[in-house]
Amino acid sequence: MTKHAFFDYRDFDDSAHDPSLPRCGWVPAADAFYCAYHDTEWGRPITDDKALFSKLIQDGMQAGLSWITILRKRDNILAAFDGLDPDIVATYNDVDRLRLLDNAGIIRSKAKINAAISNAQIYIKMRDEDGVNFSDYLWSFTDGKTIINAWEHFKDAPVQSPESVAMSKDMKKRGFKFVGPVILYAFMQAVGMVNDHAVSCHAYGPCKDAAR
Repeated sequence: MTKHAFFDYRDFDDSAHDPSLPRCGWVPAADAFYCAYHDTEWGRPITDDKALFSKLIQDGMQAGLSWITILRKRDNILAAFDGLDPDIVATYNDVDRLRLLDNAGIIRSKAKINAAISNAQIYIKMRDEDGVNFSDYLWSFTDGKTIINAWEHFKDAPVQSPESVAMSKDMKKRGFKFVGPVILYAFMQAVGMVNDHAVSCHAYGPCKDAAR
């Protein structure tokens, strides 16, 4: 299984959780599990090709669902999809599709499973045939650096941007699925292409300091 850049929640310990820390309004202060994701992962820049691919698929799986649903199933998803390593997922066949559809621990959507496989195949083609570095490709839509916003309230942040619209248009042209501009903006926020923490949030400064 490929190593990923995400927090491992299988051994999650909430004993150090501080609900009084100022956070973005979308994360419930009493939910230690969700706060851990917000505090340690959301908005931190990711530049590893395969980690970005994995997160792209995860955000696609969120379509029509809440992110906490995906987060609570993420370790199951990574285990079922061989870490969402595109080199492995691209080789999946009908037996794998049936295996995944029968797995109650993941998102059992035929469309989303098929998209993960076809997206992995496109990733491989971009890399091996077109010579495109996936990380450089995605980050090119923000000129290779983090867009740092300064929202007073999390609701001030948009649901899409000119950059996510451009990324969506290009990815759809390449054949990617579940890459609409709203999905991609959420992806960009999560992987640190955009710092959309509220300025009052305790994570705003660290994410700004870590900006690419």
